[in-house]
Amino acid sequence: MQASQGPRRSGDVHRLYHQPMQQVQQYYTPYQAVDNNIYNDSSSSGTQFSFQTQNEQVFTLDSLPATDYAIYDAAPSVSISSNRSPFSPQCSQSYISDPHHSFDNTCGSPVSGCSGVDDGNGTKHVLRELKNKLLGPESNIDDSSSCSFNGVISKPSSLIKWNQVLDIASRLDLKDLLVACAEAVAEADISSAEGLMNVLEQRVSVSGEPMQRLSAYMLEGLRARLLSSGSTIYKKLKCNEPTSSDLLSYMQVLYHICPYYKFAYMSANVVIGEAMRNENRIHIIDFQIAQGSQWMFLLHDLASRPGGPPYVRVTGVDDSQSAHARGGGLKLVGERLKKVAESCGVPFEFHGAALSGCKVELENLQVRHGEALAVNFPYMLHHMPDESVSTMNHRDRLLRLVKSLSPKIVTLVEQESNTNTAPFLPRFRETLDYYTAMFESTDAARSRDDKQRISAEEHCIARDVVNIIACEGADRVERHEPFGKWRSRLVMAGFTPCPLSPSVGEAIKDMLKEYSPNYKLSESQEALYLGWKNRALATSSAWR
Repeated sequence: MQASQGPRRSGDVHRLYHQPMQQVQQYYTPYQAVDNNIYNDSSSSGTQFSFQTQNEQVFTLDSLPATDYAIYDAAPSVSISSNRSPFSPQCSQSYISDPHHSFDNTCGSPVSGCSGVDDGNGTKHVLRELKNKLLGPESNIDDSSSCSFNGVISKPSSLIKWNQVLDIASRLDLKDLLVACAEAVAEADISSAEGLMNVLEQRVSVSGEPMQRLSAYMLEGLRARLLSSGSTIYKKLKCNEPTSSDLLSYMQVLYHICPYYKFAYMSANVVIGEAMRNENRIHIIDFQIAQGSQWMFLLHDLASRPGGPPYVRVTGVDDSQSAHARGGGLKLVGERLKKVAESCGVPFEFHGAALSGCKVELENLQVRHGEALAVNFPYMLHHMPDESVSTMNHRDRLLRLVKSLSPKIVTLVEQESNTNTAPFLPRFRETLDYYTAMFESTDAARSRDDKQRISAEEHCIARDVVNIIACEGADRVERHEPFGKWRSRLVMAGFTPCPLSPSVGEAIKDMLKEYSPNYKLSESQEALYLGWKNRALATSSAWR
C-alpha cells in the first residue's frame, strides 16, 4: 500500500477498512443502540442547519455564538432548526431528568423524546379510557381492598373486558403503550402494568418492524423491573451467551450492516496517526482491545510512512465479554497483531492487561520513558461506575490516571445518550428514542426476516436494553452520558480538547457512502457526531 499524504489520506484509510474478512477479522464489543425520532417544532429557536448533497464541500453553518456545527450529509438540501442537537430534532422537549440541565450536560441528547405519550388531549383521553377499562373508574375502587407488592401498596384489579381493552389499545401506537406501561411500573400500579403488558404482548415481534422488535426487548425489561428481578435476568442473559464463534459472527454482522464500529475505528486511527506523524516510538493503550482489529488497520497505515515505520507497542485492556467472543485470552490478540506487524515490516510489541477498567492501576500499563503515548477509549468509559454509583468513582479516577501519564493524544468514542443518572421514566424514554434509531438503522441494511440480523440484535443489543430498564445501582452497567458531560469530566481531569482535522471528517464521510443516506455526520464543539436521521447516536473527540 502506498503512503497516503494530503487529501488522499482519508481515501486510503477508507479502503483499508474494507479488506476481505479472510485478511482482517472484524470485531467490536457491543455498545447500545439508538432511537430515531423525527420531531417537529416550528417554534424551536437555535441553530439553523442546511443539509447538503455529498458533492458539496464540508462547511460551517451559521449558529449561535457559542456553537458552530459543520454538517456532512448525503441527503437533499433542507433547512432545519434546532435548540440542541447537531442533527436538530424537530420537537420541543423537556429535560425533566436533570434539574440543572444545560447544553453542556446534554449536548444534543434529549432526555425525553417524542416517542413518549403525546401531550395532546387525544392520547391522554385514550390512555385514561384504557386505564378505566383495566381497573374500572377510580370512584369505584375500594382502597380497603388494596394489596401489597414488595412493600408497595398497589391498586386492585377489577374485571377486564378484554375485547374493549384491545379496541382502545388499537388507537395507541407501540410507543404510547410502552410509555404508559413504564409509568404504571414506576407507580407500582401492578394491575395496570400487567394489563398493558398483556396488550403489548400481542403486538411485539423480534422479527417484525423496528419498533416491534425493540418493543419486544423493552417489554422484557419492564417485566423484569416489575418483578424486581432485573439483576437476575441480566445475569442470566450473560450466562446464556452464545458460543464464542457465534457471538463473534453476530458482532461481525453488526460491523458490516451499520457504521458505528467503523466510525470508532477510523476516527480514532486518523487522529492517532496524525498526532504520531513524527514519532519513532509509539505506545498505544487501548482500554477496549476486543479482537485488536482497529490496530491492524493502523499498522498497515504506519507501514507506509515516509522514512520507514515507527516502533509500535500496544497495551490491551481486556474484559470478560471480549475474551468470550475471542474464545481465549489476550495472548490471541497479541499473536494476531504480531503477525500483521511482521507482514507489514513494523517493529511491534504487545502487552496484555487482563482486568476490568475499574481495576487498572499505573503498574498495569507499563508506560516507558521515550515513547509517545496514545490512549484509546472506544465505547468503554460508560461502563465505569461514577460518583452516583460508588465513592470510588472509577470513571473520573481512570481519566485522572491517564492524564498523569502525559499522553500525546487521547481518543474518546461514546454513545450520545443520557441514561447515567436519569430517573427511571426519563431514562426509559431516552432509551426508547435512542434504540428506535438503532433498530431502524439495522433494519435498513438487511431484509426484515434476516436471521443473522435478528440474532445480532438479540445477543448484542437486547441485553443492554434490559440492563438499562430493569437494573439499578451497581447492577446497571450501561450508563451513557452525552458529550457535554464527557467534556466536563475530561476538562476537570485536566485535559484540553484537540480540534479534529478535516481528514477525520473526510474519512468518515467517505465511509458513509456505502450506507444509507439517512446516516448523518456533523461536527460540533470539537467533536464529530454520527447520527441516524435527526438523532445523534455516537460522538468522537480527541484530547491531550
